This record gives sequence, C-alpha cells and structure tokens, in this order.
Amino acid sequence: MTIERLDPAVLPAASNYTHGTLVTGVRRTVYVSGQVPWAGDDGRVPPEFADQCRLTWRNVLAVLAEAGMGVQNLAKVTTYLSDRRYREANSRIREEVLGDHTPALTIIITDIYSEDWLLEIEAVAVG
Repeated sequence: MTIERLDPAVLPAASNYTHGTLVTGVRRTVYVSGQVPWAGDDGRVPPEFADQCRLTWRNVLAVLAEAGMGVQNLAKVTTYLSDRRYREANSRIREEVLGDHTPALTIIITDIYSEDWLLEIEAVAVG
C-alpha cells in the first residue's frame, strides 16, 4: 500500500497537510467515528483545549491500533473545533501527533455535541 500526496502546482503550498491523497494497493479501510476528549476509564473531560486535543488524538490512535494501524495509515482527517481561537494549538498538537505524516485535512468551526467538548476528530485510515 502507498499513500501519495497530491499537491497541484496551481494551488497554494500545503504545509502540514496535503490537498489530496492517492491511495493504492489498499487491503483494508478503517473509518474512525468522531472521537471526543472523553477518557473512557473515568469519563472525565479536561477543561483546557490542549489536554482535550491530546486526549482526542489518543482516542483516534486507539481505534487505529485496534485495527493494527497507526498514524502512517491516516489518509483523511476531519477536525471540528468549537471556536476559531483553537486553530493554532490544534495545528501544533496535530503536528506533534502526526510527525511528518501529512494526510488530507479539513478543519471545521462548528458547535460540538457536548458543550464540554472543544473539538471532535474523525478519520479515514487505509492499510
């Protein structure tokens, strides 16, 4: 399986994401439901955005691990933020989690199901 970045020259340069993703040789696809900053062990929701973001990524990675996959398998990530002010922290933490892996990416500013949750992340992974 290969995941290839698609960044046409007519588009602005993409930094920590890619404009498109070409996946070939796929045997399996995992659709990760929207994960939220909820710790399954005690149900707590941290009050700070950075803590919520890291916890949400932990939950995404747990779903991937259950399928024998990891960050390198992510083809598409959609992040829902409850407020525009979280953009920079979200980007920084996503880069910490993904390293140099750059899946196709969408970020949407919207209301989130629970008022306690400051973000939600869904993803598509291939392997």
